[in-house]
Amino acid sequence: MPDKSKPLSAPTPQVPAMLLAAGRGERMRPLTDHTPKPLLRVQGRPLLEWHLRALAAAGVTQTVINTAWLGEQVSAHFSDHFALQGTTDERKQLSISYSHEGRDFGAALETAGGIARALPLLGPVFWLAAGDVFAPDFAFAAAEVQRFAASAHLAHLWLVPNPAHHARGDFGLSPAGLALNLPPQDPAPRYTYSTIALLRAELFTPPWCDIPPGNPAGVAAPLAPLLRRAMDQRRVSAALYTGRWTDVGTPERLAALNG
Repeated sequence: MPDKSKPLSAPTPQVPAMLLAAGRGERMRPLTDHTPKPLLRVQGRPLLEWHLRALAAAGVTQTVINTAWLGEQVSAHFSDHFALQGTTDERKQLSISYSHEGRDFGAALETAGGIARALPLLGPVFWLAAGDVFAPDFAFAAAEVQRFAASAHLAHLWLVPNPAHHARGDFGLSPAGLALNLPPQDPAPRYTYSTIALLRAELFTPPWCDIPPGNPAGVAAPLAPLLRRAMDQRRVSAALYTGRWTDVGTPERLAALNG
C-alpha cells in the first residue's frame, strides 16, 4: 500500500517544441525539387516524424513547425495533430501549429528570424530541433527542462562529435558544462552543434536580439550570432551527445541511412 501521508510528486512539466522545416534543401536536389526535405523518408518514416515521435513519447504536447519551401506539403501531411500509433493517452499526443514563412513572406527567415516569428506560439522556455537531423535515440527529457529552467542560462545546446563533413566543429565545451565561443586560433577542441537545444524566449529580446516580437516585418536572421553573444556572457550551457546523429544534408547521407 502506498504511504498516503506523503504527497505524490507531480511529474515534471514539459514545454513546447519548435521544429525547423523551412529550408530549401539545395544540397538534396533533385530529391527536394518536389518534396520538402523533412518529408524525405528515413527507414520508412518521414524524417520529421522521428522528432514528432520522440517529443510525443517524452510528454511534449505542443509543437510549432515553421515552413517555407513546399510548406503546404508539410502541413497537409501532419495536419494539426500527431499521436503515437495505438495510444489513447493524451500525454502522448501532440498538437501542431504552423508558422508559414513562405506564405507570409515569400521565403524562409533563417533560424533566429523564424523563431522570433513563431515566439507568440511558444512559451518562455521551449525545445528546438531541426527537421533535417536524424537523432532517433535522443530523449527530450522533462528532467532536462527542469534543470535548464532552474538555471540562469539562455540556451542549453547538445553538441556532437564532429562529422567528416564538418571537421572543425562549432563551439567549445568547458569542464563546467558551458558552451564556448572560441576564437579561430584557439586549439581547444570544438564540437558540432546538433541543432537540438533548450532555449529561453529572452534570448530573442534585447540586448541579444533586436527583432520585434513576432517578427512582423519578416526579418531573416541566423541563430549563431545570438548564441555567441550569450556564450561570451557565460549564459549558454552545453552537453556532449554521443547517440546516433546524422545531418541528412545530401542524397548520399540519406542513402547511407536507408542502406
